[in-house]
Amino acid sequence: MNIDIRKSIKDNFNDADISEIKASIESSIEESQEITLPGLGVFFEILWKNSDIDLKEVIIKNIQLGLNNN
Repeated sequence: MNIDIRKSIKDNFNDADISEIKASIESSIEESQEITLPGLGVFFEILWKNSDIDLKEVIIKNIQLGLNNN
């Protein structure tokens, strides 16, 4: 059985408002469960594809900062 995770996540949040998306991201991070990583990855992919070069640099710097602080 093939499951298209990207499509499934996008379909689940197709009509979601900002507060629902925020709540999902925050709860996924707080729960620290491996099962939420694909969904966060799909959100990150959407973020990355919709970011200009300057915002991508900010994202990368924030990731690097977070990695160096752990």
